[in-house]
Amino acid sequence: MNKKIRVGVTGAAGQICYSLLFRVASGEVFGKDTAVDLVLKEITPALPATEGVAMELSDCAFPTLNSLTITDQDDVLCNGSNWVLLVGAAPRKAGMERSDLIRTNGPIFKAVGKALNKAATGVQVVVVGNPANTNAMIAAKNSDVPKNAFYALMRLDENRMKSQLAAKAGVPVSAVTNTVVWGNHSTTQYPDFHNAKINGKPVTSVITDQAWLEGAFLKTVQDRGAAIIKARGSSSAASAANAVVDHVHSLLTPTGAEGWFSAGVVSNGQYGVPEGLVFGYPVTSNGKTWKVVENVPMNAYAKEKLGKTIAELEQERTTVKDLL
Repeated sequence: MNKKIRVGVTGAAGQICYSLLFRVASGEVFGKDTAVDLVLKEITPALPATEGVAMELSDCAFPTLNSLTITDQDDVLCNGSNWVLLVGAAPRKAGMERSDLIRTNGPIFKAVGKALNKAATGVQVVVVGNPANTNAMIAAKNSDVPKNAFYALMRLDENRMKSQLAAKAGVPVSAVTNTVVWGNHSTTQYPDFHNAKINGKPVTSVITDQAWLEGAFLKTVQDRGAAIIKARGSSSAASAANAVVDHVHSLLTPTGAEGWFSAGVVSNGQYGVPEGLVFGYPVTSNGKTWKVVENVPMNAYAKEKLGKTIAELEQERTTVKDLL
């Protein structure tokens, strides 16, 4: 192997990781020329199940899997890691308000943020566990790692957006480009159909059903997670794992014809978003560094949608202000 990286993953015995870990270990995510030292972190009661996952990973005999470590400690997870994928988080239970979930998970991500100071220089941190944006903000605020190394996963929302637009237009998903989901990974998010394109043409010129775009399309993307829970009895797992893979690939590959991709990153005030919030933006990458796309057109409809998701993220920040 020409290269070697250390990848720490939380929630290792969970459903998302059961789809994700094998793709990481196989070389699909970081390349067939890269050996992976994989660190699997779980809460203490789930360590036996994690042992089972580790057995399966070992039994796959992936040439790219260099080593496996199992732990329940943040310091072990982060120590020397080049990538840290924070998949694990306490799930939202029946009757639980979003604010309750934020307060439950906040301390978990504060502790991880501090442990990330032991990570390798240049570490990249992807937060999947919900509420992803605010969890990423908490981790970033409690770490000395540069703030541009933290991401909240918005790619699942973008993939859902692409799929819905492609199906409505009767085109392959690859024909849908310039897709971005602004704001929070929640029902206030804004899947931006005004700036998206289908075969290089504005979506609104290909799909002329404005009522569908502003109604069923928006609601389907925003509520997709709840619909999946209702249909299968548990939350998105394989699609979330796939979105993590897509997110990493987009960061490591120069952005091409797709125009840009969605990522929740720490705001520096772009588009009027208060500094410090982790916000879904259109992002491009040169394969090494990323930047927020500037001067994306915003009509009154878009500005209204952004205002709602900004307000929600500000409220979430207030809820966890003692953790920042």
